[in-house]
Amino acid sequence: MGLKTSIACALILSGLASPAGAAGIQLLDSDPALQGAIWYPCAREPKVVALGNLTVPGEFGLMGAKDCPVAGTRLPLVIFSHGRGAWFGAHHDTAEALADAGFIVAAINHPGDNANDSSRRDKMSVWASRPVDMIHLVDFMLHDWKDRAVIDPARVGLFGFSLGAYTGLVLVGGNADLRRMTIVCKEDDRTENCERARSGDVPPSPPHDPRIKVAVLADIASTWAFDRAALSGIQIPLQIWRSELGGYGVVAKFTALITSQLPGSPEVHVVPAGHYAFLTPCSAELAAAVPRICTDNPVDFDRTGFHREFNSSVARFFREHLVGESEAR
Repeated sequence: MGLKTSIACALILSGLASPAGAAGIQLLDSDPALQGAIWYPCAREPKVVALGNLTVPGEFGLMGAKDCPVAGTRLPLVIFSHGRGAWFGAHHDTAEALADAGFIVAAINHPGDNANDSSRRDKMSVWASRPVDMIHLVDFMLHDWKDRAVIDPARVGLFGFSLGAYTGLVLVGGNADLRRMTIVCKEDDRTENCERARSGDVPPSPPHDPRIKVAVLADIASTWAFDRAALSGIQIPLQIWRSELGGYGVVAKFTALITSQLPGSPEVHVVPAGHYAFLTPCSAELAAAVPRICTDNPVDFDRTGFHREFNSSVARFFREHLVGESEAR
């Protein structure tokens, strides 16, 4: 099953990791299908960047040097897929850390399933459209972004959390079968999704994207969509994070099961906390606005300390597999 890392040792090592420094940031708000941000290496001092039309409850800005020139050439790209009902900045500390380490990071709100738009949040179509959203994002970054010339198109990675981790599994070769939702449907459940799963009236397995060469996935949701055979086509390096306690629709024993079914030898980390431990540590404003995502289980879990190790490990994994030690900064 790969390497299991104890969090106790990880937190000791985290003291050696440097916090994120200056990161440039560009906001994307002109296209409803590409609302989000791009983080990248930058030589200017970061400041609070107002989100404007992209503001979500409890969040008013992100740290970064807005629209500063990109520092570097032939840079690797990492795309981010957020969890159910979240937003493009839900993991902004990880994005900033990667930008400081020499990566370009792009994240968008999944249309119909984000903090400002829940119109398709519980529709089966979301499981099919999320991977397509990410393919659209890679297309934009490689072909239409104004600074696309600085990206090395051969070095693309993905970070996904929760339903974003499901999205990542699909993109890197997992064949999601939405008929398998019947596994979690009770006999008397007559909701639209369960009825469609029973009848076989489901979207086809969403597409893969072979441009993605490495992925980091945290607390994979909707694990029912895959069995071992459906995962057998995954052939890229994976770093997997899973919480011991799960929660909010993610069941720890199922994330453990799907991790054990992944081919190859993924690097596996197990965290003694609940599902939301992987979200960026909350500001006082966010904790007041949305306490549910800011309260850890157990309550004495040090999310800030954990994220120092988490971000360092994520950056190290992407550096090893997208850059190589000979080119590492």
